[in-house]
Amino acid sequence: MLVDGVWTKDWDPVQKSDDKGRFVRQVSSFRNWITPDGSPGPTGEGGFPAEAGRYRLYVAYICPWASRTLMVRALKGLEDIIPVTVVNPALTGQGWRFGGYDKADEDPLHGATYMHELYTRADPQFTGRATVPVLWDMKRDVMVNNESADIVRMLDTAFEGLVPSDLRLYPADLAEEIDALNPRIYDALNNGVYKAGFATSQAAYDEAVDGVFAMLDELEDRLTGDYLFGDRLTEPDIRTFVTLIRFDAAYHGVFKCNRRQIADYPRLWAYTKRILALPGIRATVNMDHITRGYYSIKALNPNGIRPTGPKHVLELL
Repeated sequence: MLVDGVWTKDWDPVQKSDDKGRFVRQVSSFRNWITPDGSPGPTGEGGFPAEAGRYRLYVAYICPWASRTLMVRALKGLEDIIPVTVVNPALTGQGWRFGGYDKADEDPLHGATYMHELYTRADPQFTGRATVPVLWDMKRDVMVNNESADIVRMLDTAFEGLVPSDLRLYPADLAEEIDALNPRIYDALNNGVYKAGFATSQAAYDEAVDGVFAMLDELEDRLTGDYLFGDRLTEPDIRTFVTLIRFDAAYHGVFKCNRRQIADYPRLWAYTKRILALPGIRATVNMDHITRGYYSIKALNPNGIRPTGPKHVLELL
């Protein structure tokens, strides 16, 4: 963790716990937005116009939050507009590291060894964890944003003048319903698996895992069409998929969310395969990085041994 721009101690998966042992996630700090003309977005300052080749996305394949930005980049056809740098999946004592693993990249901009070096370049007095995803402005050499929800939303619309698309992940007519569903999926499922895995009391674990499977049951019942809103792919589908694709291979084991697998839910399992088959999505899922990353968390798996399955997930990829 960085304190006033100085690395102070080894990386710890538990960022913060409340008085009942519940896992508490860090709030993102850099909240500027890319917009078509560079005007300010909902938060932060202006000066970040949509331009081809100006912005770089730093991600980890292990991270579901980073992976949803990769999904939107692919769905919106922005692969040639926004280059990507992938960090090493194994979490080190200094957090995310560049290079040193198959399909992990060196930092092409500053030759950084660790992601936290980019954070102190962006803010020499930064205090907090150096997370991914990160959207970096290569022209101004500054960090634009490190909040995946913001990045997903700006990629949905900001580059329409350069790469037009008929797909809208946050359409105006569904905005109210999406805004109601997103936080529920986040709290119970996306972050819920982490709350189960990193709980420091039995009560906190029980509460979290109950929430995870209650949400999975709800989503299974909801899926009467191809997607959560019938035949329209939207933000909640992106948010749901990144957890589902990791669930059986990682969360079921290392996070102790083992009441059922996603393969035990007929609709959710078909839905997972349906989204995986969309153009460009399969390339955003690297199961080797996912299992290497989650099973490298020493607090949960001190010997670092990775399982070799499950077969039904490996057969998808």
